[in-house]
Amino acid sequence: MSIYHEGSRELQDRFDSRRIADRLEEVNVSSTFSDYQRELIDAAPMFWLATADADGWPDVSYKGGMPGFVRVVGESELAFPNYDGNGMYKSLGNVLVNPKVGLLFIRWTDGPRRIRVQGTASLHDDDPLLGQWDGAQLVVRVAAERIFLNCPRYLHRMELAEYSAYAPRADHTPPVPDWKLRPEYREHLPAPDMAKLAAEGR
Repeated sequence: MSIYHEGSRELQDRFDSRRIADRLEEVNVSSTFSDYQRELIDAAPMFWLATADADGWPDVSYKGGMPGFVRVVGESELAFPNYDGNGMYKSLGNVLVNPKVGLLFIRWTDGPRRIRVQGTASLHDDDPLLGQWDGAQLVVRVAAERIFLNCPRYLHRMELAEYSAYAPRADHTPPVPDWKLRPEYREHLPAPDMAKLAAEGR
């Protein structure tokens, strides 16, 4: 099945890009990860996750961690942990009602590159990978159906200054984020956050 629908085709015909679009799909789109794509994803400290709810309302979320927090675990599968966030569960809540997802990976240095992954996500709280990620609440697995490199020409040159202090890792306790200390939120925090603040005497 083509990755294009009638909306894509209408614009391709308007701007005379159907031929190159078809060629890009033929050459560049795969359902399995190449060694290069696996290496880039396994080293990524961040990616963007696009989801939509049952009514089609879209959402996009930045996901960050230490390199290795997202990894390719099969020829057509990747996995990543869900870490503590704001408790809204917009992205993963969407997965429960509409499991189709899109992921965007960007490498900013050493020749900027973009990889797009489209597939079907599932949530697992008894996954054998769960214990490999400090701070993980559950594991998200994505069965990839469309994997392709994306033109990087408009990527700005950027450098990573430092990893976030909030990114879970071995032998490190992430601090409680400042916004959770604000009076309008503090009394509504989940029990683990309340216990952590109490233990810190705050």
